[in-house]
Amino acid sequence: MSPFGRMFADDEELGKKDDDRKQRPTNLHLPAWSARKPAPWRRRRILYAFIACVVLYVFFKNIPVPDHPPVNLRPNYGTSPGHVPTQIFKPITETSAQKPPHPEKPSEAEKHYYDGPIRFYKLAASLYAISRLRGQLQLNKNVLFAASDLRSASELIPIACEMASWDRNDVHFAIMGRDNLELDEIQLVNGIDDDCKVNWHDARPDFSPWSSDFRMEVSVSAALGHIETFMHPQVVITDDQSREDGFFTRAIRAKASELGKSVIELPKDAAEKMMWIARLDSGSLAAWQTTYVDILIHAPPRSSGSLLRLLRSIEAADYFGHRRPHLTIELPAGIDTPTKQYLEKLVWPPVDSSASSHTSQVTLRHRIPRRTSTVEEASIRLVESFYPARPANSHVLVLSPQVELSPVYYQFLMYHLLEYKYSSSAPIRTEVKNLMGLSLELPNMHLNESNMFYPPMIRSNSMSPEDSPKVPTPFLWQAPNSNAALYFGDKWVEFHSFLTSRVSLNPATIPAQPNLISKNYPSWLEYILELMRARGYTLLYPNFPSDRESVATVHYELFHPPEEFSKSNPKSESDTPIPPLDPEETFPIDPNSRHPKHPESTPLTTKLTSLLPNRGFVVPELSDLPLLSHQGNELSSNMLSATAISFSNDFRRQVGLCAASFKPKVEVMKADDLFCNDNPEARAGQSFADLDSDQPFAASKPPDYDNHTPVVKDDDAIRQSEFEAHLSRQAGKKEDTLGEKKNAANKGREAEKEEMAMETKNTAEKSNERIEKDTPRNGKAQFKKYLKEAEKEKGMKAKDTVLEPEEKQTGVAEDDRPEKKRGEDPGKKSSGRERGW
Repeated sequence: MSPFGRMFADDEELGKKDDDRKQRPTNLHLPAWSARKPAPWRRRRILYAFIACVVLYVFFKNIPVPDHPPVNLRPNYGTSPGHVPTQIFKPITETSAQKPPHPEKPSEAEKHYYDGPIRFYKLAASLYAISRLRGQLQLNKNVLFAASDLRSASELIPIACEMASWDRNDVHFAIMGRDNLELDEIQLVNGIDDDCKVNWHDARPDFSPWSSDFRMEVSVSAALGHIETFMHPQVVITDDQSREDGFFTRAIRAKASELGKSVIELPKDAAEKMMWIARLDSGSLAAWQTTYVDILIHAPPRSSGSLLRLLRSIEAADYFGHRRPHLTIELPAGIDTPTKQYLEKLVWPPVDSSASSHTSQVTLRHRIPRRTSTVEEASIRLVESFYPARPANSHVLVLSPQVELSPVYYQFLMYHLLEYKYSSSAPIRTEVKNLMGLSLELPNMHLNESNMFYPPMIRSNSMSPEDSPKVPTPFLWQAPNSNAALYFGDKWVEFHSFLTSRVSLNPATIPAQPNLISKNYPSWLEYILELMRARGYTLLYPNFPSDRESVATVHYELFHPPEEFSKSNPKSESDTPIPPLDPEETFPIDPNSRHPKHPESTPLTTKLTSLLPNRGFVVPELSDLPLLSHQGNELSSNMLSATAISFSNDFRRQVGLCAASFKPKVEVMKADDLFCNDNPEARAGQSFADLDSDQPFAASKPPDYDNHTPVVKDDDAIRQSEFEAHLSRQAGKKEDTLGEKKNAANKGREAEKEEMAMETKNTAEKSNERIEKDTPRNGKAQFKKYLKEAEKEKGMKAKDTVLEPEEKQTGVAEDDRPEKKRGEDPGKKSSGRERGW
């Protein structure tokens, strides 16, 4: 059957015709299995396939070569424009790369002229290789160093390798400039070996040596965007703008601001002066650009010389490219001439050498009244001088005019602020939550200036023998400082809340307490010490190897006591008459005239790393530092917490006018839980004759107010029997005459006074609840009447008694509320009705 017959096999008629036309084989002697000749249509199929193969071969053989180089080629110098390499996949060498097409317009730059599409041929490989570093997470340990100029890269590479050696961060280094040196060559030139655990990234575009500034600026921005996608660096560290390319600085600043990343531009000689930055982790470095510091100076009268010395030391300090702190100066009512002249010429921050606009960061506050301020007024005036807009990032540095700052004071301040406030592990550490601020001064005396203060010492190594010498160490002290101390913004807001409620209290309701702080210090320290004791807050104090060195030196030759503690109203220096001169006067000087208790130290001018513990080789944890109470006694963290709970409970009851059963609710940056003067339901009245003046608000053991059960005395049974006798007299006897009532009251008056003075509020409530439980409801009204008659008979007032637990105290009428006589304050006269619980 022919092929066409097979195609139409279903048609019988056509099939039959095909059978009739079937040709017989001419040679009948051939075997049946002999090969047959191929049909004509198969020959045509083979021909078509051969022609297709020829066409494809000719096409691939003569495929056109693109005008741009392949993806693995990099441009270099030494070739003519328009040159096409003969071998496409030849390795990149200095003679095989090509230049982009030269522009036809002669007005354009001859060197940097290319503005074509941007391609990063080597960036993807290095970014995919760091997937193990958890770069997909927003919060990680990645820190990026970036450089465009190779000289800037040489400045940053030692810092990057030092940071990587601390193993606190995953350090990356990206090259984004025009130079076409390979990364291996850059590392070789800078002496980098395998010990430098830095991840390198080539973020240069194609044709970078011939690219225009606009193309390079777009390239840097795009490269940083790709790095952000794969790495999410917490901070970008670059060299100073004076040594970097302009396109690089502009692009990094703009793109980092868009991504919300901090940019640290290190100043000149950063490898020598700022090697301490390598000790910080990624969390601390991320807060570099968002941290603000305000300086607050309260200048008392007649402090012109001290104030000018302090301002000059602030101007001469090294701020290592960081923004200058805002300066607020509280001036007295009378300003002398030298101070006026200096403030007129004061330009802060200094004017930049560039033509950028200048904004003054100085605020002057001048007092109008000349009278001497009270303790409360002086405290309010200083505390309200600063209030942070962003409590988490804005902090205040309180300085006394007697202080002279070291040139490295700001580096010392920023290092400890970033390390202990913004470290990645700071949110989970209790010691950091209880840290109120940092002190720049190491005091020589205790708070009351009764004894010399000796800072704690520790052994340099925990494995050292017991007889090994001890070395100085920073320590935590529950003591405020007014000479030179930084207070965190969130703690300062809480202090605002505390002082607002504290000064609104009636002084007559607060027990007289001895001052724990000397009157040579301002009065606001007493209030902030109360807050620190109630919350368990501490300050971090420095302790340098030499007691003659410090970052803040306090001078006492021009010392003036605080205005609120001065005896008379001080006058300005301009109002002081000049005494007559005696030509024969010898001007004797007493060598002991300087304050012997406060030896002065010398401001440090060395590098910051020499000031850190163990010369910066070990970053101490707060939990490893010694902890001192406000009296200078060494404590443990558990003892500090127990003491804070005890003090806050006593302070809440004795000063805050809160009932012992009050359950406070502590809120962040608020101190309302320590006061009940605005909460009538939780408020309780009390006289304070039984307070211990030697230990104000202190308790030897923290009381358990939640589980405390008052002891019921035997006099409860006596009261019950007297009440039953009263009911029987009403049933069968007449009332006694008024004279008999007075005589009965006089007989037991003294005994009743002693008895009622020993009773507390909890005892009274417990006893009344027991009487209420045992008394029928129809006799409660008679019991109220009995108490009122007893009050008239004995001529005294009883304590408040809760008659019905289901009723609120506020629902009882004032005339029907029974009261008991309370103990009186022996230091005050009674002013009628005592405040009841």
